[in-house]
Amino acid sequence: MSEAETGDRHYQIGSASFRARPLEPALYIVATPIGNLGDMTIRGVETLAAADIIACEDTRVSRVLLERYGISRRPFAYHEHNAEIAGPKLIEALLAGKSVALVSDAGTPLVADPGGRLVPEAKAAGIRVVPIPGASSVLAALTASGLFKGSFYFAGFLSSKQGQRRARLAELKALDAALVFFESPNRAAATLADMADIFGAERPASLCRELTKTYETIVTLPLKQLAETFADEDRIRGEVVLVVGSPVEDANIPRSDEDVDALLRALVLEMSPAKAAGEAARMTGRPKGELYQRLLAMK
Repeated sequence: MSEAETGDRHYQIGSASFRARPLEPALYIVATPIGNLGDMTIRGVETLAAADIIACEDTRVSRVLLERYGISRRPFAYHEHNAEIAGPKLIEALLAGKSVALVSDAGTPLVADPGGRLVPEAKAAGIRVVPIPGASSVLAALTASGLFKGSFYFAGFLSSKQGQRRARLAELKALDAALVFFESPNRAAATLADMADIFGAERPASLCRELTKTYETIVTLPLKQLAETFADEDRIRGEVVLVVGSPVEDANIPRSDEDVDALLRALVLEMSPAKAAGEAARMTGRPKGELYQRLLAMK
């Protein structure tokens, strides 16, 4: 791929134009803004301008960013629907000595997006991988929520099926850390209700939406109150990050019978009683036979 095909190597910040310095052959993981285009780092801009290939999740989204910084390049589409075809092409280019910049639609690549497939393939081929850090909705929500007390766990997206969602929440309940979730605005109200039921009404949580954008909203309340505040789904629009504070001090003791019963009820919505008992045994450490008898008694 020649420079004539990819455009020149200049970028623009404000009214000033710069020529990007050459890049060594490598796969560059470039973080992009999560809403406000002004959050792009100078190093990230220069990397995009200098790379031989810009691989992106959605070319239309990436073009907006490239135009903002005067980068006249044609991005290469790499996403979950074409990864099996596009991935080998990128690896081939990298092995041929090209530099590839990987970006997602927003934030840091590989966090809940298809880029996670490319990096292991590059490493297996002996290709250098270089992180270009920047915006992250996980860290933005965590720090603005006021709920970070030393450790956190990123849980990504929960299942759209209520039984599986509740089972996963029950599994995370006693984890001694702030929990961070991505959620669809259409499911956020139902997820908050499940969290209030499983984590407890008074456990603190934060709903963060449209981070860095014009209508940014960050609300931190006890879970029951937060669920009630956003029970109307029409109030929740845009990208959503949910942060749940660390559990109360006694949450690290073994699950109570009530907790185990709640977990069993959630699991049996999605699987047979025998499988539900087996999964609950794995999650709680209790004997499968005991849990199966509990399920029969509950019926």
